[in-house]
Amino acid sequence: MNTKRLVTLSIFLSISIVLSIVESFLPVIPVVGAKLGLANIMTLVILSLYGEKDAFVVVILRVLLVGILRGSIGNPGFFLSLGGGLAAYLMMVFFLRLKVFNIISVSVMGSLGHSVGQIAVAIVILSTNELVYYFPFLFIIAIPTGIFTGSVAKKFIEITEKSIQI
Repeated sequence: MNTKRLVTLSIFLSISIVLSIVESFLPVIPVVGAKLGLANIMTLVILSLYGEKDAFVVVILRVLLVGILRGSIGNPGFFLSLGGGLAAYLMMVFFLRLKVFNIISVSVMGSLGHSVGQIAVAIVILSTNELVYYFPFLFIIAIPTGIFTGSVAKKFIEITEKSIQI
């Protein structure tokens, strides 16, 4: 890996960490557990500009580093974040590979995947299947938040491609 690529990916990782931490302080969405998914903006950017492997590494590093910074490694919130992040990543990779969806559609699918991942982990942690009834509420929120993060990622990608010769 060349130095320019490593530095750029490190900056993107830093941005995703900051976005993740800042988002935890924003009381934006009135549904418990729902968030804008700002850190997924950077996952979309990296997937689009650098590929699946680099995006996977950044997702894992972001979850680990945010967990360390917040002191939540091993806590249920850490595992919810990890499950949501990995599920979102897998959904975004799958729909990007189909090459028929734009970045905003891929973002919506990632947002839906994040909800599925978090609920799945919560069901395991809490040993209760009743959490499946929470899906409709999270899915309703996932669509506009996915559109928002996808729109921001699209603009970020356009600006980045012009300013950094990738």
